[in-house]
Amino acid sequence: MIGPISGYGSYGTWGMGPGMSMGSGADTGAQGAVGAVGVQAAGAAEDTKPVVNPGESQQVKPGKRVSPAECQTCKERKYQDGSDEMVSFKTAQHISPTEAGTKVRAHEQEHVANAYEKAAKDGGKVLQASVSIHTAICPECGRTYISGGETNTKIEYSHEEESPYMKARKKMDAQLLPGMNLDMSA
Repeated sequence: MIGPISGYGSYGTWGMGPGMSMGSGADTGAQGAVGAVGVQAAGAAEDTKPVVNPGESQQVKPGKRVSPAECQTCKERKYQDGSDEMVSFKTAQHISPTEAGTKVRAHEQEHVANAYEKAAKDGGKVLQASVSIHTAICPECGRTYISGGETNTKIEYSHEEESPYMKARKKMDAQLLPGMNLDMSA
């Protein structure tokens, strides 16, 4: 699973692959130090803060401490995969907020490709593969950013019907079904 590991608070997890769900992974969020130090020029009336995210808006949103261009949290946010599959982001890496959407979708597609590969290798069929992309709002600057993603897949294997559990289940279903539909009008 992949998720941010630095910045303010916990941003959730990215669950990927067969058998993974949002509740099965550990939250990889962690507290981080944030804040830009203002430098006052001699005779200047206002603080000037260093630009840590060039090209971003200089406007400070109401109720926020800094603008997106000055946000240390966004600059230091890192993502890491926590699944047991061999995919990208196994070690924590920074993704710029402008590239996060593309890289998260590409990462989640790796999990979908792995599901199809696993199904083909083990004689199964992928019944469903879905990807959810999660967003959050930076508590320091108010920017909406991609905070993670989740891939869920369902694979059906033909050899499941041959297992003793499936045979017993079919036998129980056969005992329950007779008489379930009764036509009273006849």
